[in-house]
Amino acid sequence: MGRENATVENVMGTIGTILWCIQIIPQIVMNYRRKNVVGLSPWLMFIWSFASIFLGAYAIAQSINIPIIVQPQLFGFLSAFCWVQCLYYGPPNLSKLKATIVLVVYLVVFAGMETGLVYAVRAGVDNGTTAPLLFFGILSAVLLCGALLPQYYEIWKFKEVVGLSLIFMFMDMSGGVFCTLSLIFKKDFDIVAGANYIGIVLLDGLILILACILNPRANRRRKREARAAGDEEGSPSSVEEGERGRDVGAISGVDRVEGEGLVQVASRLEEERRGSISKGDGDSTTVRSSSR
Repeated sequence: MGRENATVENVMGTIGTILWCIQIIPQIVMNYRRKNVVGLSPWLMFIWSFASIFLGAYAIAQSINIPIIVQPQLFGFLSAFCWVQCLYYGPPNLSKLKATIVLVVYLVVFAGMETGLVYAVRAGVDNGTTAPLLFFGILSAVLLCGALLPQYYEIWKFKEVVGLSLIFMFMDMSGGVFCTLSLIFKKDFDIVAGANYIGIVLLDGLILILACILNPRANRRRKREARAAGDEEGSPSSVEEGERGRDVGAISGVDRVEGEGLVQVASRLEEERRGSISKGDGDSTTVRSSSR
């Protein structure tokens, strides 16, 4: 009994397609809530959307199965949408109108290229050559896997996985697993498509592993830096300087009060001296008048 089973093939392919149709939604929602795309490589989304053109043409020409034929179209659309989000929230910070125009134009070009490629590949197959079909299959596999390399650069740059939805990565990996299983139950295992799906599973899984390793390290590093900053602010030298400043302020205040008191005393003594002089002058005048 062979492993061919059309029912299982379509079920697995459908599950994988559903996962790959909604996988980028968590990333899109995350970008919207954060209002920035720091840590997310726009090249990942652009290359994925571009690769979907060739993958879609390859799947249609091969007549793999309906779910896997539909999957590249939806995957390419969501990737393009997320790429335009990167242009809107990050450099070059396009306006909503410009971002919408870019998305619409790109999707039109996307559809036109894929349609032309399908007819070209089918014409080649009808003439007895499968070289274009094999080329597009290999090219899409290389692009889909290679698109993750810019994201690895972002991980290296930040020393942790930031700006990337781990739910998105897990769903992407799971979609690759189910799509691979769907190929296993096909009459003839498609080596190119299988290599593509397995490559995605491995690269996505590695990002999840890096998140489990690097993110806790980054959190501990930030805590150490925060404690170090707090220790510097509360160090003995800082405390002594603060106390010295308060003492100087207090002394200055006392001097100011004492100084003001001395001035007042001096003024009072001066007034009394002047008063006594005036009184003495008055007494002398009285004595001279009496003597006359």
